[in-house]
Amino acid sequence: MTEGVILDTGPLVAYLIEQDDYHAWAVQMFSDLPPLFWTCEAVLTEAAYLTGHDPRAMRLVGDFLEHGWLRIPFQFAPEQKRVIELMEQYHSTPMSFADACLVRMTEMLDGCSVMTIDHDFEVYRKHRRQRIPTLMPASRR
Repeated sequence: MTEGVILDTGPLVAYLIEQDDYHAWAVQMFSDLPPLFWTCEAVLTEAAYLTGHDPRAMRLVGDFLEHGWLRIPFQFAPEQKRVIELMEQYHSTPMSFADACLVRMTEMLDGCSVMTIDHDFEVYRKHRRQRIPTLMPASRR
């Protein structure tokens, strides 16, 4: 079983932006959970865009990476076939590239939950039929 939580864009952005509707929830989650979060570069790209490329926000992400609290084990090239399969399977949702990478990560990092505000993770399945455990704000369930 892998330790840590797989981190989606929404909670990361909520943590970084005080005005975000889910900021208090994200701050609480980051303080309650052990400081080990897994993510992918697609999530960081989305976060950079959604924070308006705020250098303070990206500096904080850099600090998380430097301290080892945030880790990026995922590489798209060796996982491209499965990621594309997932995007095709969930084309009607539609599934974003970042979400497909995170679902693939749930298949690779056994036992990890996804911290998200995206209700699509209640629809997505790992290994084609297994529910993905999520950590979401109560108002998103």
